[in-house]
Amino acid sequence: MHPVPPKPLPPPGDDALDQARRDFLAAGHTLENIRRDFPEWHRGRPRYLLWAIDADRPAIRENVARAAHHLQDILLADYVRQPHITLALCGFPTDEPQQDDDFGPSALLAQLKALRRAACAPFMLQIGQLASFSSAPFLAAQDLEGGLGVLHDALSPTTHPSGGPYVPHVTVGLYKGRYPTPQVQARLDAHAARPVLCPVDRISLMSYAASEIGGPLAHLADYDLASQVLVWHDDPLHLKLQAASSSSTGIRSHPDGSAIH
Repeated sequence: MHPVPPKPLPPPGDDALDQARRDFLAAGHTLENIRRDFPEWHRGRPRYLLWAIDADRPAIRENVARAAHHLQDILLADYVRQPHITLALCGFPTDEPQQDDDFGPSALLAQLKALRRAACAPFMLQIGQLASFSSAPFLAAQDLEGGLGVLHDALSPTTHPSGGPYVPHVTVGLYKGRYPTPQVQARLDAHAARPVLCPVDRISLMSYAASEIGGPLAHLADYDLASQVLVWHDDPLHLKLQAASSSSTGIRSHPDGSAIH
């Protein structure tokens, strides 16, 4: 199956983003994030997996840094996660899933099959407006050509539901306290957006340390939209996921573990 160009969408003024604004104001206060381990969540499982678009590019990094500086007095220090747009949450990788939020080879295979059926061609995003969830400010990602929706819809049935409408975004940081949302919203609105176009030709399977809040992302694999090929990086923690996907689908691994650019 050849990749299919996503159906163009009208420029969003975007129902999901508008709803996120209403929800933020209705919350009354931001949520306080605390820098600590959460063993009651990860239960000793070291890594958490997700599918995302790698948005770690100079112009986007600059915009994230500008927004973080604008809000620096109300953000938790040492947020170092690279700019990215989450497409779908996966879970804790394991060879034999036992918990509801475990993620094993069969779940990965279901996602890869869904991606191939979707056959989404490369597309363009625009990263711009500063907005917020109750826990975190973000730069909104506009789905100019419909590709985000295609990929999210393909991956979401095989992952844990988020409980709300999908709002594609690049996280700026995490709030360090409870602040009145009307006052924070006024600061968000006062920030001059600098929209940046972001071409998307691949999506990435990523992970982060479950014990670190806002810690860095690691690349496990890249799925190329044009060729519909999954390219694995060297990561011994997930070799069984890699072996299962390769043996069942014929998807290849990159010989030296380097990234696709």
